[in-house]
Amino acid sequence: MSLAPRDCRAGAGASYDGGVSNGTVLLAEPRGYCAGVDRAVVAVERALEHFDETVYVRHEIVHNKFVVDRLREQGAVFVDEVDEVPEGALVIFSAHGISPKVREMAEQRSLRTIDATCPLVTKVHKEAVRFAREDYDILLVGHEGHEEVEGTAGEAPEHIQVVNSPDDAVNVTVRDPDKVVWLSQTTLSVDETMETVDRLRERFPTLQAPPSDDICYATQNRQVAIKKIAPDADLVLVVGSPNSSNSVRLMEVALEAGAKSSHRIDSVAELREEWFEGVGTVGVTSGASVPDVLVQDLLVELSARGFGDVKPVRTATEDLMFSLPRELRQEMKVRGEDDRRTKPSGDRATAES
Repeated sequence: MSLAPRDCRAGAGASYDGGVSNGTVLLAEPRGYCAGVDRAVVAVERALEHFDETVYVRHEIVHNKFVVDRLREQGAVFVDEVDEVPEGALVIFSAHGISPKVREMAEQRSLRTIDATCPLVTKVHKEAVRFAREDYDILLVGHEGHEEVEGTAGEAPEHIQVVNSPDDAVNVTVRDPDKVVWLSQTTLSVDETMETVDRLRERFPTLQAPPSDDICYATQNRQVAIKKIAPDADLVLVVGSPNSSNSVRLMEVALEAGAKSSHRIDSVAELREEWFEGVGTVGVTSGASVPDVLVQDLLVELSARGFGDVKPVRTATEDLMFSLPRELRQEMKVRGEDDRRTKPSGDRATAES
Protein backbone atom coordinates (compact mmCIF):
# COMPACT_ATOMS: atom_id res chain seq x y z
CA MET A 1 0.00 0.00 0.00
CA SER A 2 1.45 3.35 -1.01
CA LEU A 3 1.94 6.16 1.45
CA ALA A 4 0.29 8.69 -0.87
CA PRO A 5 -2.69 10.54 0.68
CA ARG A 6 -5.28 8.73 -1.42
CA ASP A 7 -4.10 5.36 -0.11
CA CYS A 8 -3.79 5.79 3.66
CA ARG A 9 -5.26 7.66 6.55
CA ALA A 10 -3.69 8.60 9.86
CA GLY A 11 -5.33 7.95 13.19
CA ALA A 12 -8.21 9.99 14.58
CA GLY A 13 -7.38 13.51 15.72
CA ALA A 14 -7.49 14.87 19.23
CA SER A 15 -11.01 15.72 20.38
CA TYR A 16 -11.99 19.35 20.78
CA ASP A 17 -14.64 20.52 23.25
CA GLY A 18 -14.11 24.27 23.02
CA GLY A 19 -16.10 26.94 21.24
CA VAL A 20 -15.94 27.69 17.53
CA SER A 21 -14.18 30.81 16.30
CA ASN A 22 -13.71 32.34 12.88
CA GLY A 23 -10.08 31.38 12.50
CA THR A 24 -7.80 31.38 9.47
CA VAL A 25 -5.20 28.84 8.38
CA LEU A 26 -2.26 30.01 6.28
CA LEU A 27 -1.14 26.85 4.48
CA ALA A 28 2.45 26.81 3.27
CA GLU A 29 3.19 25.69 -0.27
CA PRO A 30 5.48 23.97 -0.93
CA ARG A 31 5.54 21.66 2.07
CA GLY A 32 5.95 17.96 2.80
CA TYR A 33 7.59 15.34 0.63
CA CYS A 34 10.65 16.34 -1.36
CA ALA A 35 11.99 14.42 -4.35
CA GLY A 36 14.63 12.60 -2.31
CA VAL A 37 12.13 11.40 0.29
CA ASP A 38 9.63 10.31 -2.35
CA ARG A 39 12.37 8.32 -4.09
CA ALA A 40 13.46 6.60 -0.88
CA VAL A 41 9.98 5.70 0.35
CA VAL A 42 8.88 4.41 -3.06
CA ALA A 43 12.09 2.38 -3.25
CA VAL A 44 11.11 0.48 -0.11
CA GLU A 45 7.53 0.02 -1.32
CA ARG A 46 8.66 -1.32 -4.70
CA ALA A 47 11.23 -3.62 -3.10
CA LEU A 48 8.50 -5.08 -0.90
CA GLU A 49 6.42 -5.65 -4.03
CA HIS A 50 9.16 -7.12 -6.21
CA PHE A 51 11.28 -9.26 -3.91
CA ASP A 52 9.86 -12.44 -2.41
CA GLU A 53 12.06 -12.19 0.67
CA THR A 54 12.59 -10.04 3.75
CA VAL A 55 13.53 -6.46 2.89
CA TYR A 56 15.84 -4.91 5.49
CA VAL A 57 16.35 -1.16 5.85
CA ARG A 58 19.35 0.35 7.64
CA HIS A 59 18.11 3.12 9.93
CA GLU A 60 14.82 4.91 9.31
CA ILE A 61 14.41 5.28 5.55
CA VAL A 62 13.35 8.89 6.25
CA HIS A 63 12.86 10.67 9.55
CA ASN A 64 9.12 10.30 9.98
CA LYS A 65 7.46 7.99 12.48
CA PHE A 66 4.25 7.54 10.48
CA VAL A 67 6.12 6.58 7.30
CA VAL A 68 8.40 4.14 9.09
CA ASP A 69 5.51 2.54 11.00
CA ARG A 70 3.51 2.05 7.78
CA LEU A 71 6.47 0.49 5.96
CA ARG A 72 7.07 -1.78 8.94
CA GLU A 73 3.43 -2.86 8.76
CA GLN A 74 3.96 -3.70 5.09
CA GLY A 75 6.88 -5.97 5.97
CA ALA A 76 10.04 -3.87 6.02
CA VAL A 77 12.48 -4.76 8.80
CA PHE A 78 14.43 -1.77 10.14
CA VAL A 79 17.87 -2.33 11.67
CA ASP A 80 20.47 -0.06 13.22
CA GLU A 81 23.50 -1.58 11.48
CA VAL A 82 24.20 -3.98 8.65
CA ASP A 83 25.64 -6.62 11.02
CA GLU A 84 22.02 -7.23 12.09
CA VAL A 85 21.14 -8.30 8.53
CA PRO A 86 21.57 -12.00 7.69
CA GLU A 87 24.44 -12.70 5.32
CA GLY A 88 23.39 -12.55 1.67
CA ALA A 89 20.09 -10.76 2.43
CA LEU A 90 18.69 -7.60 0.82
CA VAL A 91 19.20 -4.25 2.59
CA ILE A 92 18.20 -0.72 1.60
CA PHE A 93 20.31 2.26 2.65
CA SER A 94 18.31 5.25 3.86
CA ALA A 95 17.95 8.65 2.18
CA HIS A 96 20.52 10.16 4.57
CA GLY A 97 23.49 8.37 3.01
CA ILE A 98 26.19 6.06 4.34
CA SER A 99 29.93 6.14 4.81
CA PRO A 100 32.33 3.94 2.83
CA LYS A 101 32.86 1.91 6.01
CA VAL A 102 29.18 0.88 6.07
CA ARG A 103 29.35 -0.09 2.41
CA GLU A 104 32.44 -2.19 3.10
CA MET A 105 30.68 -3.94 5.99
CA ALA A 106 27.77 -4.77 3.70
CA GLU A 107 30.15 -6.21 1.11
CA GLN A 108 31.87 -8.32 3.75
CA ARG A 109 28.50 -9.86 4.62
CA SER A 110 27.68 -10.40 0.91
CA LEU A 111 24.57 -8.28 1.29
CA ARG A 112 22.60 -7.25 -1.78
CA THR A 113 22.04 -3.52 -1.50
CA ILE A 114 19.71 -0.83 -2.79
CA ASP A 115 21.11 2.64 -2.19
CA ALA A 116 18.26 5.11 -1.57
CA THR A 117 20.60 7.98 -0.64
CA CYS A 118 19.15 11.29 -1.79
CA PRO A 119 21.07 12.44 -4.89
CA LEU A 120 21.59 15.84 -3.25
CA VAL A 121 23.30 14.15 -0.32
CA THR A 122 25.39 12.13 -2.77
CA LYS A 123 26.48 15.43 -4.32
CA VAL A 124 27.88 16.57 -0.96
CA HIS A 125 29.68 13.22 -0.56
CA LYS A 126 31.34 13.70 -3.94
CA GLU A 127 32.38 17.23 -2.99
CA ALA A 128 33.97 15.89 0.21
CA VAL A 129 35.89 13.24 -1.73
CA ARG A 130 37.09 15.78 -4.28
CA PHE A 131 38.32 18.34 -1.75
CA ALA A 132 39.96 15.65 0.36
CA ARG A 133 41.80 14.40 -2.71
CA GLU A 134 43.06 17.96 -3.20
CA ASP A 135 44.21 17.94 0.46
CA TYR A 136 41.82 20.62 1.77
CA ASP A 137 40.66 20.90 5.34
CA ILE A 138 36.88 20.49 5.09
CA LEU A 139 34.60 22.23 7.60
CA LEU A 140 31.28 20.38 7.54
CA VAL A 141 28.52 22.57 8.95
CA GLY A 142 25.99 20.21 10.47
CA HIS A 143 24.77 18.39 13.54
CA GLU A 144 27.19 15.83 14.88
CA GLY A 145 25.52 12.45 15.27
CA HIS A 146 23.00 13.01 12.47
CA GLU A 147 23.08 10.11 9.97
CA GLU A 148 23.73 12.43 7.05
CA VAL A 149 26.70 14.07 8.77
CA GLU A 150 28.14 10.70 9.79
CA GLY A 151 27.89 9.50 6.18
CA THR A 152 29.53 12.59 4.70
CA ALA A 153 32.27 12.78 7.35
CA GLY A 154 33.00 9.12 6.75
CA GLU A 155 34.07 9.87 3.18
CA ALA A 156 37.23 11.61 4.41
CA PRO A 157 37.46 11.49 8.22
CA GLU A 158 41.07 12.67 8.25
CA HIS A 159 40.11 15.87 6.39
CA ILE A 160 36.67 16.73 7.84
CA GLN A 161 35.73 18.62 10.99
CA VAL A 162 32.07 19.01 11.97
CA VAL A 163 31.00 22.52 12.97
CA ASN A 164 27.73 22.30 14.90
CA SER A 165 26.88 25.99 15.31
CA PRO A 166 28.20 29.53 14.86
CA ASP A 167 29.69 29.41 18.37
CA ASP A 168 31.77 26.36 17.42
CA ALA A 169 33.68 28.34 14.80
CA VAL A 170 36.13 29.57 17.42
CA ASN A 171 37.25 26.00 18.16
CA VAL A 172 38.18 25.09 14.59
CA THR A 173 41.83 24.47 13.79
CA VAL A 174 43.23 23.86 10.30
CA ARG A 175 46.62 22.99 8.81
CA ASP A 176 46.66 25.74 6.17
CA PRO A 177 44.27 28.72 6.51
CA ASP A 178 44.56 29.27 2.76
CA LYS A 179 43.32 25.80 1.92
CA VAL A 180 39.99 25.45 3.67
CA VAL A 181 36.51 24.78 2.27
CA TRP A 182 33.09 24.52 3.91
CA LEU A 183 30.33 22.05 3.09
CA SER A 184 27.01 21.56 4.88
CA GLN A 185 24.33 19.13 5.88
CA THR A 186 21.45 19.47 3.41
CA THR A 187 18.65 20.03 5.96
CA LEU A 188 19.92 22.98 7.99
CA SER A 189 18.53 26.45 8.56
CA VAL A 190 19.86 28.59 5.72
CA ASP A 191 20.28 31.62 7.99
CA GLU A 192 22.11 29.79 10.77
CA THR A 193 24.35 28.03 8.26
CA MET A 194 25.40 31.32 6.73
CA GLU A 195 25.98 32.79 10.19
CA THR A 196 28.31 29.87 10.90
CA VAL A 197 30.06 30.38 7.56
CA ASP A 198 30.48 34.13 8.28
CA ARG A 199 32.07 33.30 11.64
CA LEU A 200 34.39 30.82 9.97
CA ARG A 201 35.33 33.33 7.27
CA GLU A 202 36.27 35.87 9.94
CA ARG A 203 38.92 33.40 11.02
CA PHE A 204 39.78 32.10 7.56
CA PRO A 205 39.26 34.93 5.03
CA THR A 206 40.05 32.73 2.03
CA LEU A 207 37.53 30.05 3.07
CA GLN A 208 36.12 28.49 -0.09
CA ALA A 209 32.45 27.70 -0.67
CA PRO A 210 31.03 24.53 -2.24
CA PRO A 211 30.56 24.64 -6.03
CA SER A 212 26.79 24.91 -5.50
CA ASP A 213 24.39 25.14 -2.56
CA ASP A 214 24.57 22.12 -0.26
CA ILE A 215 21.33 22.95 1.57
CA CYS A 216 18.73 21.25 -0.58
CA TYR A 217 16.13 23.08 -2.64
CA ALA A 218 13.26 21.64 -0.59
CA THR A 219 14.72 22.72 2.73
CA GLN A 220 15.23 26.23 1.40
CA ASN A 221 11.78 26.42 -0.22
CA ARG A 222 10.00 25.32 2.96
CA GLN A 223 11.92 27.85 5.02
CA VAL A 224 11.08 30.65 2.59
CA ALA A 225 7.39 29.70 2.71
CA ILE A 226 7.21 29.69 6.49
CA LYS A 227 9.05 33.02 6.65
CA LYS A 228 6.28 34.46 4.47
CA ILE A 229 3.58 33.13 6.78
CA ALA A 230 5.13 33.59 10.22
CA PRO A 231 4.70 37.36 10.69
CA ASP A 232 0.92 37.00 10.28
CA ALA A 233 0.55 33.86 12.41
CA ASP A 234 -0.38 33.70 16.07
CA LEU A 235 0.58 30.04 16.02
CA VAL A 236 2.66 27.99 13.56
CA LEU A 237 2.25 24.22 13.52
CA VAL A 238 4.97 22.17 11.85
CA VAL A 239 4.10 18.56 11.12
CA GLY A 240 7.21 16.42 11.47
CA SER A 241 9.01 13.98 13.74
CA PRO A 242 11.42 15.14 16.47
CA ASN A 243 14.44 13.54 14.76
CA SER A 244 13.68 15.32 11.48
CA SER A 245 16.28 18.07 11.26
CA ASN A 246 14.45 20.07 8.60
CA SER A 247 11.16 19.91 10.56
CA VAL A 248 12.80 21.20 13.73
CA ARG A 249 14.47 23.95 11.71
CA LEU A 250 11.07 25.03 10.31
CA MET A 251 9.77 25.55 13.85
CA GLU A 252 12.84 27.63 14.72
CA VAL A 253 12.67 29.64 11.50
CA ALA A 254 9.00 30.44 12.14
CA LEU A 255 9.83 31.94 15.54
CA GLU A 256 12.78 33.88 14.14
CA ALA A 257 10.54 35.24 11.35
CA GLY A 258 7.93 36.63 13.75
CA ALA A 259 5.44 33.89 14.65
CA LYS A 260 4.05 34.46 18.14
CA SER A 261 4.44 30.75 18.90
CA SER A 262 5.48 27.63 17.01
CA HIS A 263 5.24 23.92 17.76
CA ARG A 264 6.26 20.73 16.00
CA ILE A 265 3.87 17.78 16.08
CA ASP A 266 4.07 14.24 14.75
CA SER A 267 0.28 14.14 14.37
CA VAL A 268 -2.91 15.84 15.54
CA ALA A 269 -2.82 13.67 18.67
CA GLU A 270 -0.05 15.95 20.00
CA LEU A 271 -2.07 19.18 19.81
CA ARG A 272 -2.50 20.95 23.15
CA GLU A 273 -5.47 23.10 24.12
CA GLU A 274 -3.41 25.92 25.59
CA TRP A 275 -1.69 26.57 22.26
CA PHE A 276 -4.95 27.94 20.83
CA GLU A 277 -5.75 30.50 23.51
CA GLY A 278 -6.18 33.89 21.83
CA VAL A 279 -5.19 32.52 18.42
CA GLY A 280 -6.90 33.86 15.32
CA THR A 281 -4.49 32.74 12.60
CA VAL A 282 -2.63 29.41 12.40
CA GLY A 283 0.26 28.82 10.02
CA VAL A 284 0.68 25.22 8.84
CA THR A 285 3.60 23.51 7.14
CA SER A 286 5.35 20.14 7.20
CA GLY A 287 8.86 18.80 6.93
CA ALA A 288 10.28 17.26 3.79
CA SER A 289 9.74 13.69 5.04
CA VAL A 290 6.05 14.13 5.90
CA PRO A 291 3.25 12.62 3.74
CA ASP A 292 0.53 15.14 3.08
CA VAL A 293 -2.15 12.94 4.65
CA LEU A 294 -0.88 14.10 8.05
CA VAL A 295 -1.36 17.73 7.05
CA GLN A 296 -4.85 16.95 5.76
CA ASP A 297 -5.71 15.35 9.12
CA LEU A 298 -4.48 18.52 10.82
CA LEU A 299 -6.62 20.72 8.58
CA VAL A 300 -9.69 18.64 9.43
CA GLU A 301 -8.95 19.01 13.14
CA LEU A 302 -8.32 22.75 12.81
CA SER A 303 -11.61 23.15 10.97
CA ALA A 304 -13.38 21.44 13.87
CA ARG A 305 -11.72 23.94 16.17
CA GLY A 306 -13.05 26.86 14.14
CA PHE A 307 -10.15 27.40 11.77
CA GLY A 308 -11.95 26.53 8.56
CA ASP A 309 -10.76 29.36 6.31
CA VAL A 310 -7.71 27.79 4.62
CA LYS A 311 -5.60 30.17 2.55
CA PRO A 312 -2.72 28.62 0.59
CA VAL A 313 0.47 30.69 0.54
CA ARG A 314 2.72 29.62 -2.34
CA THR A 315 6.29 30.86 -2.64
CA ALA A 316 7.66 28.28 -5.09
CA THR A 317 6.58 25.46 -7.38
CA GLU A 318 8.45 22.17 -7.25
CA ASP A 319 8.47 19.62 -10.06
CA LEU A 320 11.76 17.80 -9.46
CA MET A 321 11.65 14.00 -9.46
CA PHE A 322 14.56 11.58 -9.03
CA SER A 323 14.78 8.19 -10.70
CA LEU A 324 14.53 5.20 -8.40
CA PRO A 325 17.83 3.60 -7.29
CA ARG A 326 19.68 1.88 -10.11
CA GLU A 327 19.58 -1.55 -8.49
CA LEU A 328 15.79 -1.40 -8.20
CA ARG A 329 15.29 -0.07 -11.72
CA GLN A 330 17.32 -2.97 -13.09
CA GLU A 331 15.10 -5.47 -11.28
CA MET A 332 11.95 -3.70 -12.51
CA LYS A 333 13.28 -3.69 -16.09
CA VAL A 334 13.76 -7.45 -15.93
CA ARG A 335 10.11 -7.71 -14.94
CA GLY A 336 9.01 -5.38 -17.75
CA GLU A 337 7.96 -2.54 -15.43
CA ASP A 338 8.95 1.11 -15.32
CA ASP A 339 9.27 3.88 -12.73
CA ARG A 340 5.58 4.81 -12.65
CA ARG A 341 5.20 7.73 -10.28
CA THR A 342 3.56 11.11 -9.98
CA LYS A 343 5.04 14.25 -8.47
CA PRO A 344 5.62 13.95 -4.70
CA SER A 345 2.29 14.39 -2.95
CA GLY A 346 3.43 16.83 -0.27
CA ASP A 347 3.60 19.66 -2.81
CA ARG A 348 -0.02 19.79 -3.92
CA ALA A 349 -1.33 23.30 -4.47
CA THR A 350 -4.63 22.83 -2.66
CA ALA A 351 -5.66 21.08 0.53
CA GLU A 352 -8.13 18.24 0.56
CA SER A 353 -10.28 17.55 3.60
